[in-house]
Amino acid sequence: MKPALFAVAALILTAAPALAQAPPGLSPAERQQGAQAHQQILKEFGGAMSGPAADYVRSVGQKIAVQSGGGARAQDYTVTLLNSNVNNAFAIPGGYVYITRQLLALMNDEAELAFVMGHEVAHVAARHGQKRQSRAAMSNVLAGLAGVLTGSDLIGRGAGIVAGLTTLGYSREQERQADSLGVRYLASAGYDPGAATDSLAALGAQTALEARLKGQGGAEPSKWLSTHPPSGERVERMRAEADALRLKTTARGLNRDVFLNAIDGLPYDDDPAGGVVVGNGFRHAGLGLALDAPAGFAITNAPQSVTGIGPGIQRFDLRTTDAGGADLNAVAAARWRELGVSAQPMRATRINGVEALEGSIRAGSQAGPIDATLTVYRWSPSMALTLVSMAPQGQAAAVAPVAASVRRLSAQDGAGTRGRRVQVVRVAAGDTVQSLAARMAYGDDRLARFLTLNELQPNAVLKPGTRVKLVTMR
Repeated sequence: MKPALFAVAALILTAAPALAQAPPGLSPAERQQGAQAHQQILKEFGGAMSGPAADYVRSVGQKIAVQSGGGARAQDYTVTLLNSNVNNAFAIPGGYVYITRQLLALMNDEAELAFVMGHEVAHVAARHGQKRQSRAAMSNVLAGLAGVLTGSDLIGRGAGIVAGLTTLGYSREQERQADSLGVRYLASAGYDPGAATDSLAALGAQTALEARLKGQGGAEPSKWLSTHPPSGERVERMRAEADALRLKTTARGLNRDVFLNAIDGLPYDDDPAGGVVVGNGFRHAGLGLALDAPAGFAITNAPQSVTGIGPGIQRFDLRTTDAGGADLNAVAAARWRELGVSAQPMRATRINGVEALEGSIRAGSQAGPIDATLTVYRWSPSMALTLVSMAPQGQAAAVAPVAASVRRLSAQDGAGTRGRRVQVVRVAAGDTVQSLAARMAYGDDRLARFLTLNELQPNAVLKPGTRVKLVTMR
């Protein structure tokens, strides 16, 4: 209908790590485990993309995979470009490596992409998934994820679970060691090792920008990054390691033009097929759905749900469910069970002409007592919408406008459902960072978005003929 984190794996090494030795072959059990999780990951992250960009990512990932040693073969690795608007990359057992289109667009050359892939290949080569599962039961990992995402055990239950496999469970030291492996893979494949620093700096800048845009003051979200070294520290350490490698190798490949050709036209932000976030609202042409949130809410559109985070612990979660002609009370009871509580009394009503039920409960959370409300809408004979909203006890009125705003998409609403894309352009004589930033398809912070997307400083002087990325409307 997810905030962003570069979820990477790591390898436990000595102070001077050697190249990770990939297993000579993945076991049938590993392959089966990966294949099963692969299908759920595709569902959670918008599916696999196809076409030239996906083929390009696969070729770079497999090129890096053979650098992990131990007889690693390109065909042992399934490298997937995910149709997701989250800045993310991760790997799972069985040789499955993923990067989202959003993170791909943030990179600025093939070498930066290769470092991200190398970091993930190290994860697979060292069988980190198996080691992680031996440290904690999967149920514990998933339970921890719910609190990280929402700050409330109640609203987090029933949320997408695969993200737990890709964001939790690695220590700061493991992340540092994985960075070291990634830069070594990078150099051994013929790329400039300095690209490792560039990719980490780009991610740190984007994370800070997103946090500021969502009202977090530019600080990196501490809960998401609690097991990751601060980006500044990572960049400085990787710069030193890259400089040392540069003295030992002549590898300097960047392949910037090939990379830019591959991502030109790539979808960016929301996929219109899954709905789009427009300011403080959400519009889904396929469902004929419109929703608005109060000022101060940051809305996130994910394949399984639309979520909003407001001041304090104000939250909402909207998702579709197969009604199959069932009574709305049955739909409500099933959603309450997913939330881990018994069915609550529901009140029949109509909201913007749509048949609906509403019910509330008072519950505990990590931040104190909350009021949670479930609203169920009869959207079609075969489909219902469920909206879970919550606020601190006594403050339910602050998030109530969300439920009241759910409505059928009007022609005016539908005008905002176009998607964005990456457009690669050549700098013309007289172009400046300010003039190019003015072409970005956003209503706010165009300059900051343009600079971050292109890894540029505010005082950068652009040379005519060079290529830069814009985000424009399709």
